[in-house]
Amino acid sequence: MLKGVNSVLPGYAGGAKPNPTYEEVCSGSTGHAEVVQIEYDPELVKYQTLLTIFFASHDPTTPNQQGVDIGTQYRSVIFYTTDKQKLEAEEFIKSLNASNKMGAPIVTEVNPLDKFWEAENYHRDYYAKNKNKSYCQIVINPKLEKVQKEFANLLKGGD
Repeated sequence: MLKGVNSVLPGYAGGAKPNPTYEEVCSGSTGHAEVVQIEYDPELVKYQTLLTIFFASHDPTTPNQQGVDIGTQYRSVIFYTTDKQKLEAEEFIKSLNASNKMGAPIVTEVNPLDKFWEAENYHRDYYAKNKNKSYCQIVINPKLEKVQKEFANLLKGGD
């Protein structure tokens, strides 16, 4: 959806088991988090913009939970691939915490990416293929609507 984003690939990272399956990750026993790998053109979209949208589209203050999904596999985490990304993510979190004196602190982890394991094919374009499922209606739609409203100028086809 975002200008400058070339691909988004669902997968798993941060755990110990090589080549985990969705069922293994969902069990919470592998240590992996459900993640997406984003390839983007930094000339068209800045890392700071990706961070802004990331933090605006989920709850980064609740440990090991995203909406109705509970467990370490749903923790808020950024896996960085460069020292610059690490520094920018840590600074971004500091600024969010400093600007929100009355709210809960950000619990998002910032960790080096050791290995990204691509999720099974049925996870690709899951929302586009399953828009009418209750999970998509209840969990994903509100997030998409928020991003479309607050970041319309950053979306492909937006001005």
